[in-house]
Amino acid sequence: MNNSLINEKLNALSKSKFRSSKHLTKKEILYTKEKGLDTIKKHAYDFINARLKPAIIKNDGKQTPWHGHPVFVSEHATATCCRSCLYKWHHIPKNRELTKEEVDFIVSLIMAWIEKEINNTNNSF
Repeated sequence: MNNSLINEKLNALSKSKFRSSKHLTKKEILYTKEKGLDTIKKHAYDFINARLKPAIIKNDGKQTPWHGHPVFVSEHATATCCRSCLYKWHHIPKNRELTKEEVDFIVSLIMAWIEKEINNTNNSF
């Protein structure tokens, strides 16, 4: 995945008061460290493929919980939580199935945000 594009997106998102207010809890960070980034990445693929990839999502805008898993928090922080946010922030059209490349981009963005969160809080506890 293009790291400069990921960094550009993270930088743009960090300027949003709403997006930049999202952070992992201590419990979510510990969960991530316990499971490992490879497992969290697998979870991200599972969630994105189930909740965002379909062309039509009956509960779009309400399908992503706010907490409970690091990927959920990251989805809100990276505007990858629903098809409306994907369109607004990443110009990914609604009402069509996501491509493999789009899913890979979304997961890469989610994982980059999670890694940044963990690195920023490594010395906090």
